[in-house]
Amino acid sequence: MQKTPKRNKQSFASSEEPAVLPLDKKKRESQDDFVALLPPEVCFQIFNELDIQSLCNAAMTCKSWNHAIENNDCLWRSHCLTVRAVCQREIDYDRLNGYSWKITLLRNYWKSKVKQEWLSGKYSNVHSRSSLPEKSMYPMDVDTWGEILEAELER
Repeated sequence: MQKTPKRNKQSFASSEEPAVLPLDKKKRESQDDFVALLPPEVCFQIFNELDIQSLCNAAMTCKSWNHAIENNDCLWRSHCLTVRAVCQREIDYDRLNGYSWKITLLRNYWKSKVKQEWLSGKYSNVHSRSSLPEKSMYPMDVDTWGEILEAELER
């Protein structure tokens, strides 16, 4: 019968990470996380003040913030309605097809930026493709290009 060598308890404890965080570290982390401390309505009001880029960045901050942001479709609604001012047909189509406010926003955000620049005349005096900035194009349907051409004819 072979004997198994005994491990030194001291060396074993120092070579492995603790399975749980010490109580004081957990307490400190929860104090830093306002989502864990405040009522959901207050957290909503705070997150609702953020622009789209900041909201997306906040969602990547930690699991708690991500859960609070990703699971609250109302946070995305106001931003989506802002994009709707430029892409009404696209937003309405996505919403009628059951897309959430967040997915509808993600599907149409960059398109709305590019479309707004075209409609505002930013590219009216462009004489060649090489004169266009890199992010000036986005796949758009015939109706959208029709709107842009009408706006150009009115200038």
